[in-house]
Amino acid sequence: MALPEDDNTVRESINLQDMQLDEKQLKKKVPGFLSVRYGLAIIIHFCLFVTTSQNLSLSIAIVAMVNSTGQSNLTNISRKGQPDVNPDAGVPVYDWSPEIQGIILSSITYGQIITLTPSGYFAGVLGARKIFMIGLFISSVLSFLIPLAAAQGMVYIILTRAAQGMAQGMEFGASPSFWVKWAPPLERSRISSITSSGTILGIFTVLLVGGFICQSLGWPYIFYIFGGIGCVCCVIWFSLVYDDPINHPYISESEKEYITFSLAGENSSPSWSLPINAMIRSLPLWAIIITGFCRFWLVTNLTISLPLLINIMFDFDIRNNGILSALPSVAAWICITLGSQMADFLLSKKILSLVVVRKLFTVLGMLLPSVFITAVPYVSSITAVTLLMLSMGISCLCYSGFMINSLDIAPRYTSFLMGLGGVFTMIPGILSPTVTGYLINQDSVSGWKNVFLLSAAINLAGMIIYVIFGRADIQDWAKEKRLTRF
Repeated sequence: MALPEDDNTVRESINLQDMQLDEKQLKKKVPGFLSVRYGLAIIIHFCLFVTTSQNLSLSIAIVAMVNSTGQSNLTNISRKGQPDVNPDAGVPVYDWSPEIQGIILSSITYGQIITLTPSGYFAGVLGARKIFMIGLFISSVLSFLIPLAAAQGMVYIILTRAAQGMAQGMEFGASPSFWVKWAPPLERSRISSITSSGTILGIFTVLLVGGFICQSLGWPYIFYIFGGIGCVCCVIWFSLVYDDPINHPYISESEKEYITFSLAGENSSPSWSLPINAMIRSLPLWAIIITGFCRFWLVTNLTISLPLLINIMFDFDIRNNGILSALPSVAAWICITLGSQMADFLLSKKILSLVVVRKLFTVLGMLLPSVFITAVPYVSSITAVTLLMLSMGISCLCYSGFMINSLDIAPRYTSFLMGLGGVFTMIPGILSPTVTGYLINQDSVSGWKNVFLLSAAINLAGMIIYVIFGRADIQDWAKEKRLTRF
């Protein structure tokens, strides 16, 4: 005989109150940033830094890989994409057209789309440790092989980059599942932001030093360096990272109890089955997905626009352009760090409810950038670049808003949902450059104005949808169905 649902609810409420008291007592005994859970966040941070660096290395290196400044000095360039040697740098250069370059650069995105959602699903059921490590190892090995693949021909480098994208999709899809079992609810914004900021560090590092490496050592070394760092991270990962605190050999008993008690009231046990129909009908879930699409439309345009505008306005070379283009990553890192600290502070002090915190940081991270980029066509060049940099930084406040919301509404399906959402956020990366190119080709002056206005409008639409339909309570379809029998 099953207990009535109301009785179960009362018992769960009583148990939750008891656990909250125990959690407060346990937390006093557990170190903060010196704890294993924060150490895990830092390790994943650096692994995502390496992955992002490997991802973007080709975007920097391709400037040196293609036959441009040295073209007049080269002879017998193969029209089939085979290399010749730049006599000044002693490295191969290729006669790739802009269309071929675009295909090569985008191939990694298609690879990520293939594996993001499946890896999130399997990580949620089987654990993320092995899936993430396999992806990191394959991506690092393939990074070493990119110069060789380029020398073999265009098809080989496209296939290598696509395979590398599939490996990186395994990492990005698997990483969110760690925090289902490792992150206490009142620390989720902070811990997940430490992890996610690894991608910001990767962008900053590649933009800052990538051009220097290519000019000083030769473009193959950017792949060798970040591939080698990735292999080192694999060793650290295998030694120190575990799927949950219960099985970690180095965690203290007090920290293990604290994490276990803080997560005891959540339905986070893995399941092979997925409530697909309920997910399709879930407005809070669609609010997260649509808002992610809209935000990344803006972010994609900012990423494309800033280097182009810097080049047009200031006529910098690749190294100086890269340094200036890296500055928004500093603003992004500051915003993501301060935003997560503030979000967890507001929650721990019970100043605002969870849903209000998620919506507040989403509004700040989407409204302000929309206002800034709308003003770009009407201000001076220096002010325009400053506004674009601020927009890229402030948009990262969303990491404490809707971008972590899947962990609130469906903890047991978090990795799958974030992988699914990741696929939708990649669609703007495919569509947005095409739309931007079309608008600019119509008229270079009004084209940029229309690009910014369209991006702001799409961004604001996503913000409004999330404010209306966003939720922070665990959805019914994400709860584990259990009957108590006697």
